[in-house]
Amino acid sequence: MLDTSARSIFDDGHEAFRETVRRVVGGLDVDRHEREGTVEREAWLGAGRAGLLCPGVPEAYGGPGLDFSYNAIVGEEISYAGAAAGFTLQSDIVADYLVAYGSEDQKRRWLPGMVSGEVVTAIAMTEPGAGSDLQGMKTLARRDGNGWRLSGSKTYITNGQSADLVIVCARTTEGGGAKGISLFLVEADDAGFTRGRNLDKIGLHGNDTSELFFDEVVLPGDRLLGGENAGFAMLMNQLPQERLSIAVQAQAAAQRAFDLAVEFTKERRAFGRTVFEFQNTRFTLADMKARLQVGWAHLDWAIARHNGGKLTAAEASAAKLWHSEEQFALADAALQLHGGAGYMNEYPIARLWRDARVTRIYGGTSEVMKELVARSI
Repeated sequence: MLDTSARSIFDDGHEAFRETVRRVVGGLDVDRHEREGTVEREAWLGAGRAGLLCPGVPEAYGGPGLDFSYNAIVGEEISYAGAAAGFTLQSDIVADYLVAYGSEDQKRRWLPGMVSGEVVTAIAMTEPGAGSDLQGMKTLARRDGNGWRLSGSKTYITNGQSADLVIVCARTTEGGGAKGISLFLVEADDAGFTRGRNLDKIGLHGNDTSELFFDEVVLPGDRLLGGENAGFAMLMNQLPQERLSIAVQAQAAAQRAFDLAVEFTKERRAFGRTVFEFQNTRFTLADMKARLQVGWAHLDWAIARHNGGKLTAAEASAAKLWHSEEQFALADAALQLHGGAGYMNEYPIARLWRDARVTRIYGGTSEVMKELVARSI
């Protein structure tokens, strides 16, 4: 169980909410999700009934209107459990785009279902030829009367197989650069919208990640999210929370890796004593514990700063960079302490190690995070 007793940003209300999250997350069939590569609808509905989805959605649209600290609790508990359900993408990323930029009709149509789990969402930025550099996207939306025609493709889209609604980033001018990008709402049954295969990933097997294709998809004018050609600014405004969300999950997964290593080394015996009794083991674990202590202090600072509207894009990038790199380093060290057992999929550390690799890539690679931090210097 994740120990939060030394943290100061949570009160009794948070802890009561965390107990609910633990109960629901503990009931997820993680092994089934790993086998099937997707999360069943009943799990989404169960999360919705328990209040885990979209804590930040205002009461007017069916949500509780809470701050990001509640999102963080969900992210921590899902990650600590080793689950890969795409709840946090819906709650921490997609919902905020609709809350911040959606029309009243768009909010009333989609947000209540996202809170209840009846609507699963995705956001489609990455393309086969454009990843962290969003300005290089080729997907194009052309004016068609009062609406649009959308053509192009996206890849590596979390919740892509199961989404009922996808926010699609597309170019609305023929030229390149940041000024001609807009965001559109594409529904699952829109003609011309198709899904490719559920992609075969190194890790995160428990959630679906897909290719999406748009072949002259006709969109009425009310499918534009926010202003025309304002998409890049909207993306930049929302990315700090996305990157903080990744940092939250990375820290919790790093803690779980450490906890598993402690448990294993205190039980496993070699040369007549437990593995924990060897100085190398104790020093490795001591180093890990010190780094985790620093990580939790920094994460709580970042969450509090974000709730106060003060977390900058550079600070969020630094948090994503540091916590994702630490997650992989600690997962790797924990696996090493398991010896050969760590390489066996039956041990949870193997899944944690596999899943850790992507956090240094998605949401912007570590190299891009360094560039963004450097620009602030």
